[in-house]
Amino acid sequence: MNLRRCYALAFKETLQIWRDPRSLAVALLMPLMQMGLLGYGVSLDIKHVPLCVYDQENSQESRAVVNRFVSSGWFSISHNLDSQSAIRNAMDRGECSAAIIVPVNFSRTLAVDGSAPVQAIFDATDVNTTNIALGYTQGVIASANAQIEAKWAAAHGITPSRVGQVDLEPSTWFNETLDSRNFIIPGVVAVILALVGAQLTSLTVSREWERGTMEQLISTPVTSLEVMLGKLAPYFVIGLVDAAFCLASSIFWFKVPFRGSFLTLFVTTALFSVVVLGIGYLISVRIRSQLGASQIALLVTMLPTTLLSGYTFPIDQMPAIIRAISYIVYPRYYVTILRSIFLKGSGLSNLWAPVLGLLTYAVIILWLASRAFRKRLD
Repeated sequence: MNLRRCYALAFKETLQIWRDPRSLAVALLMPLMQMGLLGYGVSLDIKHVPLCVYDQENSQESRAVVNRFVSSGWFSISHNLDSQSAIRNAMDRGECSAAIIVPVNFSRTLAVDGSAPVQAIFDATDVNTTNIALGYTQGVIASANAQIEAKWAAAHGITPSRVGQVDLEPSTWFNETLDSRNFIIPGVVAVILALVGAQLTSLTVSREWERGTMEQLISTPVTSLEVMLGKLAPYFVIGLVDAAFCLASSIFWFKVPFRGSFLTLFVTTALFSVVVLGIGYLISVRIRSQLGASQIALLVTMLPTTLLSGYTFPIDQMPAIIRAISYIVYPRYYVTILRSIFLKGSGLSNLWAPVLGLLTYAVIILWLASRAFRKRLD
């Protein structure tokens, strides 16, 4: 392998990138746009669920229960209604996702029996939102019950018995604020690097075919390995720059806690970039059309990264056959590494399994890519 020839090819590829506005847009603008759109647009937190209230009694006690829903921060009252049919109409129009109905004899029943029913209705067309809103409702009612029980016991001169009760003392590790952004943003970095890297390198060889410069390249004494290294070197540098931008945005703009080692982050990011660039180069060698190569690169990067890497859907909750398939999805390993480095502060000794998966992928992809290019016109 001749390093001078590799450098000459890398310089030539750099000039082509600089003179191609599409490549520059993908390299520079796409990470910025995706980081903003995915960072702010994707969230698993559900707040201010629109709530319709039908308070048939409108007493101090009933208003106190309703106010608990508002003060929790999970719900916001969209309408105060006067009938169940009005609730149905509001849900049909999408004006509320949940409704609370307080019966007319709520305070009297509460004073006599120490408990009173409150009906909650949910629009279950969005199952995920409904499940979360149901959990929020149970939390609000549990908090209200504790206060009402203590007040009722004091009014009747009874000391509440605590025999047989279990007190839960929850403690959250690694993501203490339970902010889904801390869980999502590291995965966004993997999505951006996979998409940008594969899109750029999928055009490297196919561009030579479409511009008619492949004959000149083949007539030179460069080897297949030198072609691969020379063409991938500029994109490797671009990938590291994009990674630095995305990771810096995650830490300083989106305030995702970073507890790990920058060296571990750099090594694993470089390894992931090698895998992505190798896949893009392999596609570019096999498909001579830039449009076709970019479409295939989008297919093999975007869908696996978003659906099977654990970025949006927990892999543990997938069917067994899908979990097995996810082991051949290379972004799965990088997403796991990013979240562990950011939130847990894990080192290489704790991440040997996903790092080994990435390393195996890199060796296989580079071997296939180095053998894919042939100095022939057929």
